[in-house]
Amino acid sequence: MASRRIAVSMLLLAGGACALASAADKSGVALFERPGNEDRPPEAYQVVHGWPQLPEGFTFGAVSAVGVDSHNHVFVLHRGPQYPIMMFDGATGKFLKSLGEGVLMLRHGLYVDNQDNIWLTDAANASPTGLHQVFKLSHEGKVLMTLGTKGVAGWDGSHFFHPTDVAVAANGDIYVADGYGNSRIAKFDANGKFLFDWGTKGTGPGQFASPHGIAVDDQGHVYVADRPNQRIEVFDSNGKFISILKPPAMEFPWALRYRDGFLYVANAGDAGRGSGPWPYDTNVLKMDTTGKVVAKFGRFGKYDGSMMAPHSIAVAPDGAVYVGEVGQGQRAQKFVPKTN
Repeated sequence: MASRRIAVSMLLLAGGACALASAADKSGVALFERPGNEDRPPEAYQVVHGWPQLPEGFTFGAVSAVGVDSHNHVFVLHRGPQYPIMMFDGATGKFLKSLGEGVLMLRHGLYVDNQDNIWLTDAANASPTGLHQVFKLSHEGKVLMTLGTKGVAGWDGSHFFHPTDVAVAANGDIYVADGYGNSRIAKFDANGKFLFDWGTKGTGPGQFASPHGIAVDDQGHVYVADRPNQRIEVFDSNGKFISILKPPAMEFPWALRYRDGFLYVANAGDAGRGSGPWPYDTNVLKMDTTGKVVAKFGRFGKYDGSMMAPHSIAVAPDGAVYVGEVGQGQRAQKFVPKTN
């Protein structure tokens, strides 16, 4: 009888393992589903196959950031040896041009403001080197402004320590997530004059483990993706703490962007803790500014429409969502709302 019970238990364990592991995708990467994903609601977005169109023989390096301007040009910042910032036509995926040669040492963040300027951050987690700077580029790639002191890390109005992301308010105020070496948000006026900063390292309200992404809404509220702390913190324009957004569907917020009343969050496991993407959900969450999730799409994997390490996100005026992946992903994908 005991041997029979052991045999049955082994069959049940084998069946459970089969339920967790799916077949390898075409790249040979084993794919896994989080238990319960079969009960997910229908996804509100679908991937656009064949986007973007890469030059013949070219492949991305790790795609650390994506951004989109008012003309539906999509900018892809990646870590390969060629074409550091690639501009694509959002509608067709056609490669238009490359820019940003020689600007960054450690390519991390890219943000496009409402004047179609391109903002870049030079940072890398756990790296002792880097420029520790933020750059403002014109749409054509000309450097218009530089914040921070080249190659010198610090915590004051003229120094950063691996800044991760930028957001620009409607009035031109600049918010920098100084998030890998420091744990603060630094605010500058439209001319680059340092105004003030806020935040210390920790887990309490107004503190950060690592402010990895940042966004500003139409009312001037500032949203900070505090990735290791698994939350988004909300502040007013003066850095006063308002609230914490931590919906159950959110694992670790890697990046976020605001568009037309909604926050779009790249959601995955936390590479900084070595947890990997599984058994965590890996997807994009669309939520209102109270943290209510109204849509989500994507799952862990390397096939079209899935994601392995969604490090960045951008939302176009037409509602298309662009996701950039580091790690084994190394790609940019386009998603559009489903029409049926």
